[in-house]
Amino acid sequence: MLKLTLKPGEYIDIGKDIRVVFSGGSANNIHLLVDAPRELDIARSNSTTYKKKNQYFAEKPISKEAQKEIADILKREKRTEKVIYRVEHNR
Repeated sequence: MLKLTLKPGEYIDIGKDIRVVFSGGSANNIHLLVDAPRELDIARSNSTTYKKKNQYFAEKPISKEAQKEIADILKREKRTEKVIYRVEHNR
């Protein structure tokens, strides 16, 4: 993590499209202005609330038929590799 000390009016650029300007502060607060593209989500944490954890859902397993087909393909490829190896090394 980068720690910076800025004076009011100073700014930092993040990439080509994002600028964060320190506009001052009072007591235990600082004031930042964030200039970024609209399609970029910007969120702040709040010390009085807990961050909502991301929910991840496992993908549905593939069907037994698909599993068998994949196993058959891998077996065929392995046999083909063995044949190619023998041909190349018996020359």
